[in-house]
Amino acid sequence: MRAEELRRKYIEFFVSKGHVQIKSSSLIPDNDPTCLFTTAGMHPLVPYLQGAPHPAGTRLTDYQKCVRTGDIDEVGDPVHLTFFEMLGNWSLGDYFKEDAIKFSFEFLTSPEQLGIPLEMLAVTVFAGDADVPFDEFSYNLWQELGIPAARIAKLGRKDNWWGPAGITGPCGPDTEMFYWTGDGAAPEVFDPADKRWVEIWNDVFMEYNKNADGQYEKLARRNVDTGMGLERVTAVLQGRKSCYETEIFAPIFAALDEVRQLAAAPAERVASERIIADHLRTATFIIGDGVTPGKVDQPYVLRRLIRRAIREGRKLGIQGYFTARIATAIIDEFGPVYPELEQRRQVILEELDREERQFEQTLEKGTREFEKFIARVPEHITRKVISGKNAFYLYETYGFPIELTVEMAAERNFVVDMEGFKAAFEKHQEMSRQGAEQKFKGGLADDSVATARLHTATHLLHAALRKVLGEHVEQRGSNITAERLRFDFCHGEKMTPEQLKEVEKLVNESIQADAPVECTETTVEEAKAAGAIGLFENKYGERVKMYRMGAFSCEICGGPHANRTGELGSFRILKEESSSRGVRRIKAVLG
Repeated sequence: MRAEELRRKYIEFFVSKGHVQIKSSSLIPDNDPTCLFTTAGMHPLVPYLQGAPHPAGTRLTDYQKCVRTGDIDEVGDPVHLTFFEMLGNWSLGDYFKEDAIKFSFEFLTSPEQLGIPLEMLAVTVFAGDADVPFDEFSYNLWQELGIPAARIAKLGRKDNWWGPAGITGPCGPDTEMFYWTGDGAAPEVFDPADKRWVEIWNDVFMEYNKNADGQYEKLARRNVDTGMGLERVTAVLQGRKSCYETEIFAPIFAALDEVRQLAAAPAERVASERIIADHLRTATFIIGDGVTPGKVDQPYVLRRLIRRAIREGRKLGIQGYFTARIATAIIDEFGPVYPELEQRRQVILEELDREERQFEQTLEKGTREFEKFIARVPEHITRKVISGKNAFYLYETYGFPIELTVEMAAERNFVVDMEGFKAAFEKHQEMSRQGAEQKFKGGLADDSVATARLHTATHLLHAALRKVLGEHVEQRGSNITAERLRFDFCHGEKMTPEQLKEVEKLVNESIQADAPVECTETTVEEAKAAGAIGLFENKYGERVKMYRMGAFSCEICGGPHANRTGELGSFRILKEESSSRGVRRIKAVLG
């Protein structure tokens, strides 16, 4: 079964079970300061899993684009990806364990769906502990459906528990489904430690609330959250050892072979080829959602992905610029599924080409800095070493690949202190992982009154920027806490003091007007017809919430707001600066 068919079958199956298909959200979380990218199918739905009503109803399904960067340096092996698609279905206070498990079982085993033989499947359930009992219901139900007890493993919190997003909040056990990928018949007894059993689906049952005292209370409104990785399951169903061996990556590798002018495709893909395919696919999608390469946050991750792909291309002997040629194949392949890629085709290709040309200059600068390190070491010293600190400085400041530093050092009879480099790198990686992959609370930094007011202020700021700078201004991200707001928007030039003063004036005039903040539930088309601005429009489902603040601001949004603009007090811009190429950033507070 091809990925296209799996994606289609999944959505059609759950729509037939009363679910409403919602669109994939942007890779850039909407007003979530704790996570750089959308990391899971449930990420955009956290506010609704925590109790907010979803405009599309209580049964939802989608395919969601995701990026995880915690294992970025592992990419190149046959397993790891930075970009992936997650299939999911949700119950928001609707059905619970029985229907969720029966839906999963039917989709996996029914001849009309995936048709997986029963003997190829195994499952895990929560074993229970001192705080929460064993999930006996799921254990018994799987047996009723035909999974023998020997194929059901009872595991603890590490494996079968979905914790609260914060210290407190909704949580619960999960049940995971596994597929046998080994040669021959699957063992009668399921051993979860055997890597030939591959997890293909996860059903999370949010039935508890962890309170401030650390106690687990039963939730009155229980939810179901599920996730199935498209690439992984496609590989499993095709009997492939790696998702890189499926048709998902075939057009990307074909474009790479054409760039390399190979007469025939290699029998096996090497690490450099996998890195290029993965990183440029991820970069294409990230640029498609409005990010451009830069020095911090999402722009920094994007730049790192592109430059690592370029370096691997040089290892393969590629001369000249090639990233845009690979991206063209990616857009051709995924554009029909994710229209934003086709809509931003020209921008994507231009940004990749520009970054590739800039990296060429960066290599020149890094080389000059490298020569300075060489020159500092006296000729008479026998063991000539470039310190780990200096090697990491080249890597972090100039994007200078460590492999290149080692290679150039060897040519000059130097060695690189790799232990020192690894120590500096691991410290940096841990900080990045905490920033990019930590658990999120969804929506904003919190749901306090102060945060809601600052969130409301971003609407007024957005409207004021469009009035002062022009309608090309669109939001490119925000970070809102109870103390301040940070707002990123597309604009090619530094704002003048006069422009900043005018924006501040317009926002404060709107605050002083004390207009009501009115919320209307409507369709995307009706909201657009009413003049509403849509932030990251590809993320919305058919029904949306539209917030109007007098005649000044009208936006599609899902977060908490003040009741009236007058509650904001006063607005002051602290700083305007560059966020990344073509994107400016404003930091502001309410007085």
